[in-house]
Amino acid sequence: METQSNRATEKVYRDANLTSVIIGCAIEVHQALGPGLLESVYEACLAFELTKAGCTVERQMCLPVSYKGLELNEGFRLDILVNDAVVVELKCVERLLPIHEAQLFTYLKLSGKRTGLLINFFTKLLKDGIQRIAC
Repeated sequence: METQSNRATEKVYRDANLTSVIIGCAIEVHQALGPGLLESVYEACLAFELTKAGCTVERQMCLPVSYKGLELNEGFRLDILVNDAVVVELKCVERLLPIHEAQLFTYLKLSGKRTGLLINFFTKLLKDGIQRIAC
């Protein structure tokens, strides 16, 4: 008999495997392009690599905010949502700041997703610019 706990554990493993695929694709893009381009370029290339890897990708997904029954579309947009499970927020900045983490946490909360990746393509080695966040 499958329990709710078993399903939750399986989802964590699926998300962990998916984040590994996403990171691998991001490294592929970074090795080909290097640091310093616009985020939009990395986003398009990462979406291409993820699709090639068999993932479902949504780009620039609008996230409305609900407030006392009012739905506001005030410009919150996910960079990439992979397999309707992992939120990927891309940056191309000198260093990641707490505000970037807060932004990803906000997107996770608004989307109802539990796993996110913050990827900074400005770093010399991409592995130094990746943060995995799980709620």
